[in-house]
Amino acid sequence: MSRKTFFITGANSGFGLAIAAAASAKGHKVVGTVRSEASRASLAERLPAVSPVLCDVTEFERIPDVVEQAERDHGPVDVLINNAGYGHEGVLEESPLEEMRRQFDVNVFGAVAVAKAFLPRFRQRRDGFILNVTSMGGMITMPGIAYYCGSKFALQGISEVMRAEMAPFGVHVATLCPGSFRTDWAGRSMVRTARSIADYDALFDPIREARQARSGKQLGDPDKLAAAVLNLVEDNDPPPQLLLGSDAFKLVSERIARLQQEIEAWKPVTISTDG
Repeated sequence: MSRKTFFITGANSGFGLAIAAAASAKGHKVVGTVRSEASRASLAERLPAVSPVLCDVTEFERIPDVVEQAERDHGPVDVLINNAGYGHEGVLEESPLEEMRRQFDVNVFGAVAVAKAFLPRFRQRRDGFILNVTSMGGMITMPGIAYYCGSKFALQGISEVMRAEMAPFGVHVATLCPGSFRTDWAGRSMVRTARSIADYDALFDPIREARQARSGKQLGDPDKLAAAVLNLVEDNDPPPQLLLGSDAFKLVSERIARLQQEIEAWKPVTISTDG
């Protein structure tokens, strides 16, 4: 494997930390973003080979300067891992729009802002790999995570367009669509809207309780995900999206089958509108 320089957002926990650890262990140079001095100190202690950089992805105007400084200090970046993000859980009717705005600021606008800071650099160098971490929740939906799924669907679609636009310049763009993994996504890092409407109790309370009970016990191993990512970024023909986890494979496959059935069932109506 050729030695590369990685720029990983949200490198102090979850997938970001696992990928940073795996990449640095393989001899790659890693720049990892964190949001606080405490996180920077923690990352430096856990992974001394990783260069921690303060960067809140919602400070959109600051991101180009962060990227410029990172390349000045560490040389041209080869791989961007757009990992920073978090989960929001809440019944749609109960969840304030401000929580949706924050979810999209981090998961969508932040990811796009970081990618846009790298696009001209990768385009001019005719090289580079952008891996946007979405979720199986960017391809399927579940009750209680509307804002999260919406943000990941948005990033999924944007990534596909980015892939098409950057392909002529030799720049790879792909999305990583994990299922349930043993990270803090459903634990400490998840924002949960308070319950307020009793009509949703029967539908949603068991979902929330089951998610909390499974937190930390999911099938997915973040270290195995990190190993898959290192292989992916070496591929000269990466897929538009890579599902990871048996649950992601099962649920997304079932959704595609249902979608095909729905399309066929309504085909007469669909084509009836042609003039």
